Amino acid sequence: MSPDASPAPAPRRRDAVATRAAILKAARTAFTEHGYDGAGVREIARAAEVDARLIGRYFGSKEGLFAEVVDIAFEKSMMMTPELNGEAAATLLTAQDQHTYDGLLLALRSAANPRAAAVMRDSIEGNYQARLAAALPGTDTTGRSALLIAICAGVLLNRMLLGHTALNSAEETERLIPYLHKALDAVAMAPQDGTGAAPADGPVQ
Repeated sequence: MSPDASPAPAPRRRDAVATRAAILKAARTAFTEHGYDGAGVREIARAAEVDARLIGRYFGSKEGLFAEVVDIAFEKSMMMTPELNGEAAATLLTAQDQHTYDGLLLALRSAANPRAAAVMRDSIEGNYQARLAAALPGTDTTGRSALLIAICAGVLLNRMLLGHTALNSAEETERLIPYLHKALDAVAMAPQDGTGAAPADGPVQ
């Protein structure tokens, strides 16, 4: 080496935590934009600036990577219990949350693949739905938590992805919040007759 030559840069030390985080970030973007079938492992690795073989090392497979992305996407899902449903209704009808929007796109664009749909279902049922069911009073909590999640997903899909006019008007949504609050409470509150069925003597008060 000549005296004037610059020394070669020292090899960069690999940080496993940072590498996993970079892969997950790139994968979430890819799955959200292109769905499970449209996102390729090589493209994800290229966006994360890592060797594609590291995806197999850290996540086992594309499906394993997708499962972790799904868990992260739904980890902040809201609780819809009687004491929180006023806040939940307001959030569902007014919040502008990019995290939630991306989660909806991730689900919508990947659901056509049976394995991806199964991964999402298992994640939601094993994590979000299980937490919500454990927090609900009364009987039939697993089924009632599934209904609450379906209501939540339907409102968000129509408002944030389809842009339903009535659900995106500030004036209208203010009036609609109490209705949604009652709808959530109708499922979340403990059945009053002790049989697991909602009372049949009139609308929820």
